[in-house]
Amino acid sequence: MAKQSKNKSETPKGEMELRKATPASALNPFEAMEHMFENFLPTRWGQRFRGDWPSWSELEASFEGRTPRIDIVDRDEEVVVRAEVPGIDKKDLEVSVTDNTVTVKGSTKHEEKEERGDYYRCEISRGEFSRTVALPANVDSAKAKAAFKDGVLELTVPKVEKTRRHSVSID
Repeated sequence: MAKQSKNKSETPKGEMELRKATPASALNPFEAMEHMFENFLPTRWGQRFRGDWPSWSELEASFEGRTPRIDIVDRDEEVVVRAEVPGIDKKDLEVSVTDNTVTVKGSTKHEEKEERGDYYRCEISRGEFSRTVALPANVDSAKAKAAFKDGVLELTVPKVEKTRRHSVSID
């Protein structure tokens, strides 16, 4: 068994080890800000006081809800596209199809007003989304059919050529 060299820096029990700080220029802006807050806030039992604050990746994931989830089903003679768009009215949806893509656009508007004597409250919220997906085959966009029910848009588009399954031999 080899002896450990004395050149290694060993920290006696109860003493703090000093680490070289990462330069802020080496971090992206979000990591730099998080690093700054971590250094600013006091510690308790080895954990930060920030409690259950979400990390930046969790915040980014929360913005994903603004685009619709889309399923694409490749059938022999057609392609079916299903998009979840809850809370959107049919009149606020726009669907466009090319030979190999589908774009779903939508917008929401909500306005709420309340007046009682000297009290006046008005809340307005608006949002828009747009999502374009590639289709697995070329389609005849002129023959596309769309249906909308219970917040689900279903688009059926016939293929230009029927897809045939081929067996492939393995060498």
